[in-house]
Amino acid sequence: MVAQVLSGKLTLSERLDKRFQLVKNKTNVKTEIVAGLTTFMAMAYILIVHPTFMKAAGMDVGAVTAAVALFSALACFAMGYFTNLPFALAPAMGGNAFFAFTLVADGVVNWQTGMGMVFISGMTFVLLTLLGLRELVVRMMPTNVKIAIGAAIGLYIAQLGFKSGGLMVFHGHSITLGSMDDYKVVLTLAGLALTMGLTARKITGALLYAMVIITAVGIPLGLTHVPNQFVSLPPSLKPIAFQLDIGDALKFGYISFIFTFFVGDFFSTLGTLLGVSDKAGLLDKDGNLPNIHKPFWVDSVATVVGSLFGLTTLTSYIESAAGVEAGGRTGLTAIVTGFCFLICLFLTPIATMIPGFATAPILIMIGLMMLTSVQRLDFSDPTELMPAFSTIVFCAYTSSIANGISFGILSYIVVKLLAGRYKDIHPGLYILAIPLVYFFAIK
Repeated sequence: MVAQVLSGKLTLSERLDKRFQLVKNKTNVKTEIVAGLTTFMAMAYILIVHPTFMKAAGMDVGAVTAAVALFSALACFAMGYFTNLPFALAPAMGGNAFFAFTLVADGVVNWQTGMGMVFISGMTFVLLTLLGLRELVVRMMPTNVKIAIGAAIGLYIAQLGFKSGGLMVFHGHSITLGSMDDYKVVLTLAGLALTMGLTARKITGALLYAMVIITAVGIPLGLTHVPNQFVSLPPSLKPIAFQLDIGDALKFGYISFIFTFFVGDFFSTLGTLLGVSDKAGLLDKDGNLPNIHKPFWVDSVATVVGSLFGLTTLTSYIESAAGVEAGGRTGLTAIVTGFCFLICLFLTPIATMIPGFATAPILIMIGLMMLTSVQRLDFSDPTELMPAFSTIVFCAYTSSIANGISFGILSYIVVKLLAGRYKDIHPGLYILAIPLVYFFAIK
């Protein structure tokens, strides 16, 4: 091997193994490629959803679509190369809706000022990462809350699957079952059965195969839209690039909006990193992710750069769990996902033809798999169990990872104090509680 390295005769597979430590992480090139493709197909909807949201904010749809593909690709490359972790990044769901509908569409600010807020939030991420404060927050969080995040995200992902597949229909605060008269519901159930069957047989790429098959079945039924053309040149970024208004975003009255961006995305990113890492077996015994500062650097810099080109906060995606479930364990998974986004600059019609009923079974299956983390909770101690329960319930029922983690931390402090076990509380949690209470006060 040494002679091969010196002579430069390593094969591509050997070079990739050397760079990404595939053997050490019990994976291989084929598995990582399948995992990367699986992750991309699970999150390809962002190429449609995000531009649609930004259209409501008055932004150029074509330019936004190109920006999503390009900068999601670059962020995935950075994550894969610098961290060697299987996390894919794209504009955060939730934050983009808050930006488009609450701030811009409702007339609070124009999109240029809103993008300035995203930039400021991103620079705050960079500063906190530089100071090591984001990593400190992770370390002082209660272990059981960190363990519960995996199950919380599992229920959240499953809910997304039930919703996008039509199995559950949401009417305000009420939920009803989908109708079996709807072919989309039938295909979602068929896809779920197929996914479970392929997974039970331990077939590599089971999730990817299931998505492709269900997408194809939807074509003759008229449920999968086949584009008129498969190749197109990417639109110009000029209408949205460097149009942000940082000066106007610095107005004192906008602090609460910037804070909402910051706290929501801070804990959403944190929850995704810990939850997906738990599923991948990357956490230590205390529920921490070694070298977590590296993915923190990637998402904070990606957010700053993305805001310059008209994108809301870029974050690690919970759909990365699809790639992990497919066997992805290294940064090669993220890089493959990045190449898929890059190709979509020219093949956007193909990427956007994947229907919700094809990805829904995958999300439900991933949610099921992520529930296994609850078996590691300490059920004998109510002061540990209640915060974990709060994390899971508030994440699932408010559809917000940030809400779940915030309630988990606050309930931990309250329960420990009432039980007279204040010594269990890390002193830093009292400081962290202040912005968390403010976060809920301004919601």
